[in-house]
Amino acid sequence: MATPDQKSPNVLLQNLCCRILGKSEADVAQQFQYAVRVIGSNFAPTVERDEFLVAEKIKKELIRQRREADAALFSELHRKLHSQGVLKNKWSILYLLLSLSEDPRKQPNKVSSYATLFAQALPRDAHSTPYYYARPQTLPLNYQDRSTQSAQSSGSMGSSGISSISMYALNGPTPTQQSLLPGQSHQAAGIGDCLRQQLGSRLAWTLTGSQPSLQTTTSKGIPSTVSRNVTRTRREGDASGTMEVTEAALVRDILYVFQGIDGKNIKMSNTENCYKVEGKANLNKSLRDTTVRLAELGWLHNKIRKYTDQRSLDRSFGLVGQSFCAALHQELKEYYRLLSVLHSQIQLEDDQGVNLGLESSLTLRRLLVWTYDPKIRLKTLAALVDHCQGRKGGELASAVHAYTKTGDPYMRSLVQHILSLVSHPVLSFLYRWIYDGELEDTYHEFFVASDPTVKTDRLWHDKYTLRKSMIPSFITMDQSRKVLLIGKSINFLHQVCHDQTPTTKMIAVTKSADSPQDAADLFTDLENAFQGKIDAAYFETSKYLLDVLNKKYSLLDHMQAMRRYLLLGQGDFIRHLMDLLKPELVRPATTLYQHNLTGILETAVRATNAQFDSPEILKRLDVRLLEVSPGDTGWDVFSLDYHVDGPIATVFTRECMSHYLRVFNFLWRAKRMEYILTDIRKGHMCNAKLLRNMPEFSGVLHHCHILASEMVHFIHQMQYYITFEVLECSWDELWNKVQQAQDLDHIIAAHEVFLDTIISRCLLDTDSRTLLNQLRAVFDQIIELQNTQDAIYRAALEELQRRLQFEEKKKQREIEGQWGVTAAEEEEENKRIQEFQESIPKMCSQLRILTHFYQGIVQQFLVLLTTSSDESLRFLSFRLDFNEHYKAREPRLRVSLGTRGRRSSHT
Repeated sequence: MATPDQKSPNVLLQNLCCRILGKSEADVAQQFQYAVRVIGSNFAPTVERDEFLVAEKIKKELIRQRREADAALFSELHRKLHSQGVLKNKWSILYLLLSLSEDPRKQPNKVSSYATLFAQALPRDAHSTPYYYARPQTLPLNYQDRSTQSAQSSGSMGSSGISSISMYALNGPTPTQQSLLPGQSHQAAGIGDCLRQQLGSRLAWTLTGSQPSLQTTTSKGIPSTVSRNVTRTRREGDASGTMEVTEAALVRDILYVFQGIDGKNIKMSNTENCYKVEGKANLNKSLRDTTVRLAELGWLHNKIRKYTDQRSLDRSFGLVGQSFCAALHQELKEYYRLLSVLHSQIQLEDDQGVNLGLESSLTLRRLLVWTYDPKIRLKTLAALVDHCQGRKGGELASAVHAYTKTGDPYMRSLVQHILSLVSHPVLSFLYRWIYDGELEDTYHEFFVASDPTVKTDRLWHDKYTLRKSMIPSFITMDQSRKVLLIGKSINFLHQVCHDQTPTTKMIAVTKSADSPQDAADLFTDLENAFQGKIDAAYFETSKYLLDVLNKKYSLLDHMQAMRRYLLLGQGDFIRHLMDLLKPELVRPATTLYQHNLTGILETAVRATNAQFDSPEILKRLDVRLLEVSPGDTGWDVFSLDYHVDGPIATVFTRECMSHYLRVFNFLWRAKRMEYILTDIRKGHMCNAKLLRNMPEFSGVLHHCHILASEMVHFIHQMQYYITFEVLECSWDELWNKVQQAQDLDHIIAAHEVFLDTIISRCLLDTDSRTLLNQLRAVFDQIIELQNTQDAIYRAALEELQRRLQFEEKKKQREIEGQWGVTAAEEEEENKRIQEFQESIPKMCSQLRILTHFYQGIVQQFLVLLTTSSDESLRFLSFRLDFNEHYKAREPRLRVSLGTRGRRSSHT
């Protein structure tokens, strides 16, 4: 064999061992093997690699030993060494010198040799070094070379594992040697003979060769030394029965507790709902507190695991809940991965047979450090579990989202990852709804709810609604409303409009959240990307729906037809219809037949500009007779009707049509009053010329003219208010809103506001019931005036006719040469004239009573108008009493208009 190079690393390492121990090469073989194993490992001391910190520790140690001169010399030498830059690993050398300077005999709990330096921590991939009884030059220091050479030297190597290292007991060094081969026994011989006899077996050595013998083993080769996991009594015969528990045993128990399994000394207390160290275990307060802190991890694990186990089997928990459980399982999987690493560390130490006593590589304090981040994660998950109890679907997603609002970036990233998994089903529901109009929400998790019992005619209003509790907090109410409208529009087009146009032609479909990662990316830009998708689908779908309604179903044309016919906007048609219907409607309501009235309606249409309307509109126009009450005439039960069906019935619902019917009846009655007063004025003007020869009747005519003029003024002001201030202004607002509407809901809302405004301002709401009653009383007085005037005119015309007949008879007789009248006839004529003249004061009295009642009703009506909350009604009272006639009679009307407004606002 060639002479080895005296400068090879092996030779230098062997010389260093000989120099430190002061022994020959044969005597330091064991220590040399250990040094080779340590140098070949890949672990480092658990201290910070700070060269100057180690130098300061060395100087402080020298000063503590009262060696100030050596400390100054060391400082000077270190300065020179640092300035020359000859050595690369200065920190390692200084740390080695510091460790060699420590006296193990002053610290009985330390390892008994200089190998303590290398026993502070175990490498992650530590392997035992096979023992070679050969020259040190042939022993490689590299891991790969060593493993290669070990395969070639199977005859001289032992089995894998780290042998136990001898310890200093409390009463002095007691080296221990043990083998993991069960059938092998040890001889109490010298160290050199023992090493020669155990070639091929598991490597065993002691760090000090000064002990003459080894401890004996049992017949099966198991050493009698206490292993690292054994608990033993503090002293034999202790009556208290307390057990002294090593830290290594606690570490093993803690690893089981981390998984929710009770250990030997740490068990779950059901009464206190926490893990506790058994009272008989003899532990100092520091170890006990540390153990309790670590055991909290197991309690958190149990809490999360219990929730996932219960919910994973619950089908009604839904897809969102199952995603939440899957996210929790994923986090627990990472947690189990850490536990497997810790278990492998314990197993590695057990397999290699290393026993370092109280300074094991896996300590409670190290577990505290290694489990710090997992503990934060489990605390966050446990808080989520508590917060999500009893929640599902979008409500569960909202609960998770609430925990993203934290300043801790580590916690926020964890919750955002879970939220991306939890919200993926919600976003899948959402995209399928807005792009296909499909809603497959078996477990009621989505915030859009469907009622399958609703019929097609109520699809838009009642079938689809929002579950506000299920709206995720990261989706605003405006966004959720748009989502509802998008899917509802698609279903409305398919089911009501019978438009089977594919959604892809309505909407430029973009990529949806196909995976949790897509959902996570979407959450990073909720205000732009997500909002953009919702807005695009909303605008395109709504625009397409409105185009279909306006072009195919003529929604706006039907709306204008409602204005012209039901709200009396077609003036020529309404006037001609009244003229044609007058002979029929003055009859009792029970004698009317709808087919006769329908024929009159068609005649009125053909005779006016209504004939130029679309046939689709005219065929929907019809006559309707209201419920008949005793004493009703045709005027009281007649009404126009407009049939609506299909998609337009969504806008003109039954409730809307009932409002139109109420408004039509009010407007028709007001129009009838105008029609009656027109007839009164026409009759007055015609009869005034006929009755000019009856001067005694002029006072009655004047009284009728005055009262009729008052009523005409009242009705004209009411008609102006209803036609222009109510109908025209409200219609203009409605039309502008309809033109600017972005979706069907906007049109429906604008139409409902239009009807509500008309109902309110036409005094048809519940708040204006008193005003409406007063107005109807005024209308009754107008009808009463018509009846009274007709009776007066009838009596006057009859008297006039008799007088003319008497004069005609008188002239005829004179022409025949006879006396014009006899005394008896003249007396009879004068008597009849006298009776008529005596009836004139009764007529005047009747008109005065009628005037008094009328003015009293109008006066009360004006008082009610002044106290109205509607400003337009207060201005109406001013116009009705333009000459302050009623103001002079009623003190309550003397308050200024501004004061009326302030008074009504206070009340």
